[in-house]
Amino acid sequence: MAEFNKDDYLNDLPDADDAKNTASSAPADTPADAAAASQNAAAGSTPSAEGTDAAGAADAAGDDKAPEGKASDDKADSDTLTPLGQAKKEAADYLEALQRERAEFINFRNRAKKEQERFREHGIIDVLTALLPALDDIDRIRANSEMDDSFKAVAAKIDKAFEKFGVEKFGEAGEEFDPTKHDAILHKPDDTAEKETVDTVVEAGYRIGDRVIRAARVVVASPHN
Repeated sequence: MAEFNKDDYLNDLPDADDAKNTASSAPADTPADAAAASQNAAAGSTPSAEGTDAAGAADAAGDDKAPEGKASDDKADSDTLTPLGQAKKEAADYLEALQRERAEFINFRNRAKKEQERFREHGIIDVLTALLPALDDIDRIRANSEMDDSFKAVAAKIDKAFEKFGVEKFGEAGEEFDPTKHDAILHKPDDTAEKETVDTVVEAGYRIGDRVIRAARVVVASPHN
């Protein structure tokens, strides 16, 4: 075993001046340097607030411009039509408008025609209603006395005039009683009757088409119970 020599150990130790030089030449790792390094790392890995705000503003501006871009696309599609295509489109629009106007005119014409027919019918009814007493007198003279030829001719002309305007006279003895067109002023029992029938026409009825202007006033023969 080597013998420990105190003098040799002391000679091997570095002196104070060498230790000081070594310390001054080594890189300093101070707390301020560490803080600066941490700040730089954070700045490199995390986006700044200004960058985030700028990106959001750009996105918002893009969203606001979206509808305007769509309208521009529609206008561009219209502008891209050839002259022939544009002419066809205009012709189709004019045809659609013409068909719409024609349909409205047809509806107006139909309504006007119905109104005209209704007013005409009301006029005929007013004239017929005013002449009913005279027509009833002619029927009574015809039924109860012999008319001369001139009077018969006048009565025939009146009947034809009303027929021309669609007026129909109805009510005859022997026909079945119908309360929708007959006004029974008297019911008399009749042993020979199997159902209610018109026995006597007191005043004839008049109608235009299915519309009864005046019901026929009749005496009804009823079966005997």
